[in-house]
Amino acid sequence: MSKWDKLLTRIMELSNDLRFDELKKVLESYGYVVKQPHGGSSHYVFRKAGCSPITIPKHEPIKKSYVLLVKDVVEREEKSNEDA
Repeated sequence: MSKWDKLLTRIMELSNDLRFDELKKVLESYGYVVKQPHGGSSHYVFRKAGCSPITIPKHEPIKKSYVLLVKDVVEREEKSNEDA
């Protein structure tokens, strides 16, 4: 199993030890663009045309609710890849 597959498996299982950089890597691979926070904020906004923006704070470890948002993106993207 590749590193990418292992990472996606950890996301799908809602792992408690995911890092911000791992979620960022996944979202960017699906076409999301990250906008860095202003004024000392730790919240990064990921945007993609036609999709709702996703805001994730850069804290370690990432809370399960934010991993769930990324899991929904992965499921949606995988489904659209199967349909294509």
